[in-house]
Amino acid sequence: MEIRHYKFNRITLDPDKCFGKPCIRGLRMPVASILSYLSSGMTVDEILKEWPELEREDIYQALGYAACAMEERVVPLEEAAAK
Repeated sequence: MEIRHYKFNRITLDPDKCFGKPCIRGLRMPVASILSYLSSGMTVDEILKEWPELEREDIYQALGYAACAMEERVVPLEEAAAK
């Protein structure tokens, strides 16, 4: 059962694909892979040339999804207890 993210319509989650990791449009292309390619120095154009099934907006939404995920704040228990 594929679920689309409520905020990023190109990000899908499906327990039967890529172990339920967030993917691009139901393709077997995890968001984490897109981020890894970009962090290794690949350009958006290089990624699109290597994987023609992807669209530019897919990559931008992968970045937006990652930015949204990083908005969460984690407070270690020791720090919270000291206050």
